[in-house]
Amino acid sequence: MREEFSVRTSDGYDIAVRMLRPLGAPQRVPVILVHGARVPGIGSFDLPVPGGSLAADLAQRGHPVHVMDARGYGRSTRPAAMEAPAGDHAQLVRAWAVMRDIDAVVAAATRRDGTAAVGLLGWATGAMWCGMYAALNPDRVSHLVYYNGLYGGSSQHRMLGSGTANEDPAQPGRFNLGGAGAWRLSTGPDLLRAWDSVIPMEDKSQWRDPRVAEAYVQAALASDPTSASRHPASFRAPSGAMEDSFYQATGRQLFDAASIAARVLVLRSERDFWSRPEDADTLARHLARAAAVRVRTIPGATHHVHLDRPDRGREMFLGEVTALLAQGY
Repeated sequence: MREEFSVRTSDGYDIAVRMLRPLGAPQRVPVILVHGARVPGIGSFDLPVPGGSLAADLAQRGHPVHVMDARGYGRSTRPAAMEAPAGDHAQLVRAWAVMRDIDAVVAAATRRDGTAAVGLLGWATGAMWCGMYAALNPDRVSHLVYYNGLYGGSSQHRMLGSGTANEDPAQPGRFNLGGAGAWRLSTGPDLLRAWDSVIPMEDKSQWRDPRVAEAYVQAALASDPTSASRHPASFRAPSGAMEDSFYQATGRQLFDAASIAARVLVLRSERDFWSRPEDADTLARHLARAAAVRVRTIPGATHHVHLDRPDRGREMFLGEVTALLAQGY
């Protein structure tokens, strides 16, 4: 059963939520799925094709699932500055602001399901957001899946860090504020380019279902009502996540994982282009107060493993996530 609703943050933003509730199944820990820096919640986690909905997979296993859009993404309120040219304002939607969004969804989930705490699963930048929230609110998060997320484990990152367009050429070590703008545009080919680059075969359909890739692009473009006004069609995403990611890519932790009390699964794809092995290792060392810690690398898997074919890592991914969520609840 799917239900659409919104929750209001403490600073007045409406955060869109799609809830998937199991029918006739045992009620297990409620889970909030948090997208990354570009594609909103539905495009990331609830595509209407076989193998495209992690949300449905978890709901079928008895978990009430909440798929949210952070402010500035998808169906949630966009900051007014997103209607202005990108160069007119500073980077929008830094991690501290998303904490208010997650908090509003956590409050709704605990109220609806009568629980004191929830599970959080974040993908890439979403992992960092979830980790930060769990560190700031350890009593409200029972389970945390930190999926392909940065943590500042190394000062080197070939795609995001020093020496890339993200770095200010006049001030090494600082984010290139003038080069990014308040928001950025992405096209369908933009979404598939990095994913394609790490699939180790010419025929990508052997690794991921073409229906999933097509639905992923369509959902991303549909998330922005202005996408069809540009040629080629493109959707907007706030740039604040890229500023936060730059600092993590250059070796800075944005939160202290020693405050996290949840059961934690640090999950990383071997072929991931976003997170690094050092991020997973450093995070695990810092999780001094966590109820349990498991670090797992999925062999040969891509950054998008939850959208790949079952035998390309998706089945292993789902097994690891459901095993964590079944613990201690």
